[in-house]
Amino acid sequence: MRLNIAILAGDGIGPEIMKQGVAVLDAIARKCNHEFIYEEAPCGACAIEAVGDPYPESTHEVCMRADAVLFAAVGDLKYDNNPTLKVRPETGLLAMRKKLGLFANIRPVATFDCLLHKSPLKDELLKGADFVVIRELTGGMYFGEKYQDNDKAYDTDIYTRPEIERILKVAFEMAQKRNRHLTVVDKANVLASSRLWRQIAKEMEPMYPDVNTDYMFIDNASMRVLTEPRFFDVIVTENTFGDILTDETSCITGSMGLQPSSSLGEHTPLFEPVHGSWPQAAGQNIANPLAQILSAAMLLEHFGLNKEGALIREAVNASLDANVRTPEIQVEGGGMYGTREVGAWIVDYINKA
Repeated sequence: MRLNIAILAGDGIGPEIMKQGVAVLDAIARKCNHEFIYEEAPCGACAIEAVGDPYPESTHEVCMRADAVLFAAVGDLKYDNNPTLKVRPETGLLAMRKKLGLFANIRPVATFDCLLHKSPLKDELLKGADFVVIRELTGGMYFGEKYQDNDKAYDTDIYTRPEIERILKVAFEMAQKRNRHLTVVDKANVLASSRLWRQIAKEMEPMYPDVNTDYMFIDNASMRVLTEPRFFDVIVTENTFGDILTDETSCITGSMGLQPSSSLGEHTPLFEPVHGSWPQAAGQNIANPLAQILSAAMLLEHFGLNKEGALIREAVNASLDANVRTPEIQVEGGGMYGTREVGAWIVDYINKA
């Protein structure tokens, strides 16, 4: 297969982990006789520094003509520490989602047996947990009308029926492919937007009679993903709740450096790790590249290259079992491996498979 892939390395540790993701894709291409063609483009703080725009039109054009986007992370302390700035790296991420129509963020959450000890949760709660969080990505407070002065500020949490119906369709269909259990997370006891979400989900339930659908308030859900993670199969929720809930699930995997994601919608699909740019670690060769590498696996699987994606996952699992790990997930007494060394080990595993 021939794929044109837009490469958006972004800021901080982004370029380092992206090198390992691309190296793994190259190993798969050689192993399985595929052709992956890359086109790099700036996004985030580096794009602001270059052209004054965190998601310039030239980058958007690269994304639109690609088959897929492999993205790393954006963000820089210069912008984090100055809340008065009007142009921020994260603004580019929101613009990219909106302009590409990426309304559905898919975040799988699964445990690695060899890393259960890294979670703050008890092993007996975690073992076997395997669910997916589907977050609506282009609506809600992040995109609603905003206002701020010295004495007052507001963000408008607005959703329309078509926006809700399309994300619920993705969720119901995902549940059909998994264990046929969907949990709709909202705050319908307080928020009008959540009541519309629940109303529409109830209307759509009869269209998916094979799916067991239940409903949960966000405060309850945020507790139960940590106390009963095996209860869930597919969770669907709105933008703000989804942002918080998906970061919370890093407690289940033991590290945000292990969680990949995809964002799907109207145009080019995007694949990215869920963690941030960690600018303090940039250039130190300590960032975990596994979420970026697993995002590359999701990219391949999106195009039906399931054996190739499975080989990447096998290599990642093997690296963890062999204690080839970056410092934040390494066992006591384990070897010293950096970003480059972990990536190289996985590439070598694929080459020898």
